[in-house]
Amino acid sequence: MKAIIINSFNRNDKLIYTELPVPTIKADEVLVQVKALSVNPVDVQTHGGTGISGRLKDQFPIILGWDISGVITAVGEAVKEFKVGDEVFGMVNFPGHGKAYAEYVAAPAAHLALKPTNVSHEAAAATTLAALTAYQALLQQGKLTQGQKVLITAAAGGVGHFAVQIAKHIGAHVIGTSSAANKDYVFSIGADEHIDYNTQQEDKVVNDADLVMDNVRSQDFAATIKTVKNGGTYIKIPNGVPDEMKQLAAERGINAFFYLVQSSGADMKVLADLLGKGILQPNLNLYDFSQMELAHEQQLKGRTRGKIVVSIKM
Repeated sequence: MKAIIINSFNRNDKLIYTELPVPTIKADEVLVQVKALSVNPVDVQTHGGTGISGRLKDQFPIILGWDISGVITAVGEAVKEFKVGDEVFGMVNFPGHGKAYAEYVAAPAAHLALKPTNVSHEAAAATTLAALTAYQALLQQGKLTQGQKVLITAAAGGVGHFAVQIAKHIGAHVIGTSSAANKDYVFSIGADEHIDYNTQQEDKVVNDADLVMDNVRSQDFAATIKTVKNGGTYIKIPNGVPDEMKQLAAERGINAFFYLVQSSGADMKVLADLLGKGILQPNLNLYDFSQMELAHEQQLKGRTRGKIVVSIKM
């Protein structure tokens, strides 16, 4: 099978296209013939030696990627919920070795859900790591409920555009930050208010958010924490909460923490339902498998609206 590997944590080293044996599966796994996969910031971060590189440092050659959509071609003997021919999607083995940049992936059945029949493999592949992050952070970790006010930074980005749609679906009052160029898009996916991060300071606009979901790696922490009301919640997605920010949060009774998404077939089933009903609508930036370097270059720019998705044509 065709696959893409790396032999070092160095973005100056090109991604390597190679031929590898089709993986064997364990009793609780299925073999998925991948039709589409998505690229996330953690992919390029890991390639560069950050991200989750520390968890994979002893597993070279490494096949990057975690998000897949495809067709099951083999089923482990302990798997009861899927059969050969089923179209499935999910985030595989995160935060471990997902091995998604390949024509075939051995995936734990517990990490997958059936793909809605009215949804393309590209749209399904997009609605995995980023959508799971938004769902788990907002509802499971943040306990967001109808009528609450939520501030979502980078609201046009991969995680952000799913977070806006999920928060709006449950009836929250949604404030999204983005550049002016993405203002209309952020409103179109459900935001009630918009903040232009180039011309407005968040804490000058918001000071009573029940929940802040911060999707920006470098941020004015002191200003952002001021947008949360006393006793509210602040969730940092791309990296940890600095000690000085934890102190600021503690002084106001704010629950501030970092959250890392986890693979979950149960949560994928919820997303599958929302995707099939059109409640979630991923914005796609499409590439071919032969264009993975270009896809990584686009991800590194940090200005993508929605998700980068790569199609694999057999």
